[in-house]
Amino acid sequence: MKKLFFFSILLSLFTFTSCEEEDDSNLVTVAVPVTQSIADFRASVKIQEPRSIKESGKIYAWKDYIFINDKNEGVHIIDNSDPYNPTNIRFLKIPRNMDIAIRNDKLYADNGMDLVVFDVSDMNNIRETGRVEDVFPNYFNLAPEGAVYVDFANFNSQEEVIVGYQLESRKIEQVEIFIDRFETADNASGGNTGTGGSMARFNIMDNYLYVVDESSLSVFDISSPSEPNRIHSDYAGWQIETIFNYQGYLYLGSATGMFIFSIEDPANPTQVSFIQHVQGCDPVVVKDDYAYVTIRGGNECGQNFNQLNIVDITDKHNPKIAKTYEMSNPYGLGIKDNWLFVCDGDAGLKVFDLQNTPNLEQIDHFSNINTYDVIPLDDRLLMVGDNILYQYSYKGDEINLISSFTLN
Repeated sequence: MKKLFFFSILLSLFTFTSCEEEDDSNLVTVAVPVTQSIADFRASVKIQEPRSIKESGKIYAWKDYIFINDKNEGVHIIDNSDPYNPTNIRFLKIPRNMDIAIRNDKLYADNGMDLVVFDVSDMNNIRETGRVEDVFPNYFNLAPEGAVYVDFANFNSQEEVIVGYQLESRKIEQVEIFIDRFETADNASGGNTGTGGSMARFNIMDNYLYVVDESSLSVFDISSPSEPNRIHSDYAGWQIETIFNYQGYLYLGSATGMFIFSIEDPANPTQVSFIQHVQGCDPVVVKDDYAYVTIRGGNECGQNFNQLNIVDITDKHNPKIAKTYEMSNPYGLGIKDNWLFVCDGDAGLKVFDLQNTPNLEQIDHFSNINTYDVIPLDDRLLMVGDNILYQYSYKGDEINLISSFTLN
């Protein structure tokens, strides 16, 4: 364990230290971990009947099923064999889960600090078949929204797992200005593999599973599906958020820019370049010689710029921002043929024509909906936002809504 200087906290404290009055300006919000024993935490993974969603997160498509993350709770499984009438059939209770990936009937999911494997060959008999322990030490690395400090004073990482937080207001003089942290040393392709959205931290190519956390890129050999073997883990950058795989390269979105890694040797990704942008949350998708990057500001994402950057990646060693478009509050994005779909938060789903990239033409706008992430499949578009699954059909030059399914 080490002490890291928490700059934003320090600035907040200095802002208030001149005020001696006993009022709200002398208080900061502190997150206190809620913990569970490691043994109980690992035993709490369950296959359950359908239930209402609390907060919809990332989306994943595989065969006739859609998997929707319930942030930090688990995964809802939707039978989508009839896109006009999807059905919620199972809930995988996986505490501290944020992402999944599937290949050859095996579902890989993060379970806090562990990677857990499920056999989903029979949806009526889903089974946990494997677990790799202690491979994601940064699972709790970010303070929850609204908190400027996490009090780890009574947290024992050798015996406990953080399963949530309680927020408390404390006087500045009661708060240390240092924070304890742990030291860390085609988007899906090949075989019977599913498709994730642009917000994904998991990506599978052939027999390799790539996983990014806040600062690391890990590679797992999944040639023995129920016994993943982590063969590579290295520092990748600061505040890594997403991963996208395209034509022999991994594109990592971070709070400060986009990293490009070559996977010419798939077991050993090698960084070839980095392009910096304004600070903000940052998913990436790629087509031909351009990467499309949404940058969201506000809250935990930093400044208040909200943009879509078009990055020329003709030279992978020297990417350049070709053009920037202003957005309202962008999240995920996806590409189908010459269409770019952008989830612009509560501003709705925006559709752009890519034929003259970097000059984009907006050709459609589905407003009055809240959007988070999107997956353009061959025959339809999947989009999730505000606990609702939307599905659209492609008909010639038109995109039409065919169903909306409320998850709660």
